[in-house]
Amino acid sequence: MQRVNADVPPDDVPLLDDLMPWSVPALRLGREWVTAPDTGTLRARWDALVAAGGTEREALFRPSRARTPRSAVAALPGQRTGTARFAREDGPCPRPVRIAYGPFDERWLLPDHRLIDAARPELWRVADEHQVFAVEQGYVPGAAGPALLVTAPLPDGRSPTGRPGRVRPLYRRPGGREPNVAPGLPALLRERYGREPAAPDLLAWAVAAAVPSPAGCRVPLPGDPDVWAAGVALGHRMASVQLRGARGGERPRLPGGRRPYVRAAPPPHPGTLEYDADEEVLHVGTGRVAPVPAEAWEYHVGGVRVLPLWFERRTAAAEPGTLEAIRPPAWPREWTSELLELITVLALLGALDAERAALADRLRSSGAPPLTRAGLRAAGVLPHPAAVRRPASVLDHPEEGPEGQFALL
Repeated sequence: MQRVNADVPPDDVPLLDDLMPWSVPALRLGREWVTAPDTGTLRARWDALVAAGGTEREALFRPSRARTPRSAVAALPGQRTGTARFAREDGPCPRPVRIAYGPFDERWLLPDHRLIDAARPELWRVADEHQVFAVEQGYVPGAAGPALLVTAPLPDGRSPTGRPGRVRPLYRRPGGREPNVAPGLPALLRERYGREPAAPDLLAWAVAAAVPSPAGCRVPLPGDPDVWAAGVALGHRMASVQLRGARGGERPRLPGGRRPYVRAAPPPHPGTLEYDADEEVLHVGTGRVAPVPAEAWEYHVGGVRVLPLWFERRTAAAEPGTLEAIRPPAWPREWTSELLELITVLALLGALDAERAALADRLRSSGAPPLTRAGLRAAGVLPHPAAVRRPASVLDHPEEGPEGQFALL
C-alpha cells in the first residue's frame, strides 16, 4: 500500500470499514445469462428457458450448489416474481432491473431470486431513489485505478479481475434514513474541521482519498481542515460523474469541441476495438468515434483497461446452444449511445486524476497530525457496537417466501 503519511504506520490509517461499518459481500450471480446489456435479450432467454422442459431446462438453467430449478427461494424485496420452484415456472418474464455490473458498466438483470446464487436481499431492501452504494474494488498489488467507486443502481460488486469487493450502502434504511456512518464519528470530525460532515460529505472524502490495501480501502483523515475541505469538494465532483446524473446531479458532459461523436457507425458485428492516440479516434470495427481523449482509453480499474473490457463483454463468443448465446443479431444503436457516455465518464474522471494525486501529496506533506485508528479508539468511535454492522431490522412491507408463504424476518 502506498504510504499516505510519513509519520503514520500503514496499518494505523483508518479503513473504510471503520467509517462506514455496515457492508455486504458482492452478489454471486452463479450464471451469466441472467444479465444482458439489453432487456430484449433477457426476455428471449427467459422464453427459451420456460419453453424447455425436463433435462433440457435443467441444462439451460446451469445448476449450481446454491441454485437448481428445484430450489425453494423467497422473492427478492420489492420484486414481483414467482416463488414456486422454477421447474414448474411457465409464466411471463419478470421486468428486468438496471444494475451496476462491475466498474462503469450497467446492464439489465432478471430480478428472480430463484435464478441467482446469492442476491444479497439486504441490499435490495435499501435500494431506492435516495441510496448511493460505495463499492470497494478488489485489491490487486500495484494495479492502477481507483480503490473506491460509487453507483446509483444496485451494484453486483465485482471487479475486473474477479476479486469481489464489499458493498457499503450510504444509508441503512430506505428513504435516505440512518446514515451508514460510525456512531460518534461526525461529532469527532466536527471538532477537527469546524463543521459536522453529512454522510455524503464523508463518502465524497473517501472517494477522493481512498487507497487500496490487502485489508480493504484505507481512508486517511487529515489534521488540516483545508485539506479535508479540498478533498470533499473533489470527491463530490468525482461522485457526480460516476453517478451519471442520478441523485440530483447533472449528466456528465465534456466541454464543447471535446465531446465524442460517431464519425462512422459501427458495423453489425464489430470484431475489434482499437485506439489511434495521434488522431484521438476509437475504431469500433470499421466504425469511428472521435474525439476520444487518451484519459478515457487509458482509464484502468484494478489494473484492467475499462473500455476494452466493456467491449469484450458485448462481443465475446458464447458457447452455442446456451442461453448466453441468445443475444442481439447485430450491434444495437443503444450500445453506441452507452459507449459515448462511458467515454465521457472516463475522460472526465481521468482529467481529475491530477487533482487526486495533488490531494495525496498534500496528505503526505501535511504537518497537522492525522486522525488514526488509535485516535478513533481513544475517542470511543472504535470498536463499533455490533448492531451497526448488521442490516436494519425494520421491514416496511411483507415479503413473499418460498411457495407463496410470507417471509418472517
